[in-house]
Amino acid sequence: MQGLSIASLKKHKALIPLYVCTALGCGGALAYLARLAFRSPDVSWNKKSNPEPWQEYRNKQYKFYSPIRDYSKEESPAPKF
Repeated sequence: MQGLSIASLKKHKALIPLYVCTALGCGGALAYLARLAFRSPDVSWNKKSNPEPWQEYRNKQYKFYSPIRDYSKEESPAPKF
């Protein structure tokens, strides 16, 4: 297929922005996936040292965007068991 090698990309320069946009989209998706894996309270990597990991987020903001700036003054969205 044309456009898959460096030599053919030199002939078809219009494909370069397509590859750049695709690479940026894949990189952004991977970065967001990594953020969800490491910052989300729904994911627990080590249950032995912390059997209730959601308790760490009682007074922290873990949402990507929230109009509430300080969770220490507001009601926490973490469940109370």
